[in-house]
Amino acid sequence: MPKTEIIQSAWRTLQASYCALPKRETLSQELTDALHAQARGYYLPDEDERLREVYGRYLSARAGLWTMIHELRPHLRDDHQEDLCLFGLSFCAASCLMRSGSFLIELAKEHPVVWKKLDEAEPRFGLSRKSFTRVYANLASPQWMLRYRIAKKFYEQRREDIHRALHEASLDPMIPWLLHEEPYFETRKRTIWSRILSYRLHSLTRRSSSGYEKVMFHLFRLSGCAIAEMKQPLVKPRKAGKRLTPEIQQIISEKLQPGDILVTRHDDAMSNLFLPGFWPHAALYLGTQSQRETLGIPSLDSTIAVIEAKKDGVKFRPISETLSVDALVVLRPRLSTVDLREALLRAMSHEGKLYDFVFDFRQAERLVCTEVVYRAYHGIGTCHFELSQCGGRLALSAQDLIKQALEQKLFEVELCFGIKNQGLARGEQAELQLWRSLDRSP
Repeated sequence: MPKTEIIQSAWRTLQASYCALPKRETLSQELTDALHAQARGYYLPDEDERLREVYGRYLSARAGLWTMIHELRPHLRDDHQEDLCLFGLSFCAASCLMRSGSFLIELAKEHPVVWKKLDEAEPRFGLSRKSFTRVYANLASPQWMLRYRIAKKFYEQRREDIHRALHEASLDPMIPWLLHEEPYFETRKRTIWSRILSYRLHSLTRRSSSGYEKVMFHLFRLSGCAIAEMKQPLVKPRKAGKRLTPEIQQIISEKLQPGDILVTRHDDAMSNLFLPGFWPHAALYLGTQSQRETLGIPSLDSTIAVIEAKKDGVKFRPISETLSVDALVVLRPRLSTVDLREALLRAMSHEGKLYDFVFDFRQAERLVCTEVVYRAYHGIGTCHFELSQCGGRLALSAQDLIKQALEQKLFEVELCFGIKNQGLARGEQAELQLWRSLDRSP
């Protein structure tokens, strides 16, 4: 390929990537989110979404620029005008990567909650575990830092020649970009070695912390799986079926609408002893195939109606599986069609994640049942849920989810069944029964 075509191809890549790299002046909301998250110790779902989007764009632009630099390296052989132009493109890309990466690292070092969040795996955005630590490791690499210093020295020596070569190649818009990057050039060895040492210390700290987290997760997973399958003795007669019979399930299914929260209970589940209140579990109804089409939601298998987190993970499930319980309450959101669609798409984006046996709502890599609802609705319209201490962890129990939904008038009670052996109730009667199950008056 002629060098003129190589130059134009690289220039298009740089143009596309430049605007996607993070800049302090364009991230005021994300910086505010970081301050609030650090103060409370965790990110809220809407803050989480904004940070992920910015980080995902950065990684995409970063990959494009790294590929561009790698492809240009074999052509940087001579000192001709075209080669100076190629050098200018490569050096501008490297300087942008240095600046934007350093900005994110300093932000994360000042706010550890940011670092922890960015190191979580998030398949929805194509993010693997510890991706941010790898960005840090790359920028702290002695080889990378040495190469950058050599390139910076060459740029300073041939600055006018490089700018002239860019002008003659009709790449004048890139000259202000290089001028903008100059204040960020790193020249002192002390700065370089400080970053390398900082990464080494961080790496040692994270290894011990990561080992502890893995041990605790597997401990909770083993105990959680066992508890999920155990039944309380003497609560129900042997071989007794669920109180929601197939006939009642059919009646309830016909009354459900997309976005309904299904809060359920198995009378004899051993987990009832470890979870607060009468209601231990929640799922989110996605609607029938025709209802989803009306909302403009991507097509799913016609047997799918619910997204629900159980010990086998966050999965799309048939309504018959979710309604195979002893007690149920249906909460219906008071949202516009646009907001409802956004909430359902949010929930569906978490499908495929593992179950979080540690019940840590501060991270989104693994989810429990109520966290699917929490991450779907929090920040949509006026919906807002507060986490509270539950078993020594910040979480949102199904009991608290119901209370907050009713107290803030975010949802209305559509129907309930099985509260103190009561039959199917709707409207005001259902709400009255639900309040009684919460040991409170409405």
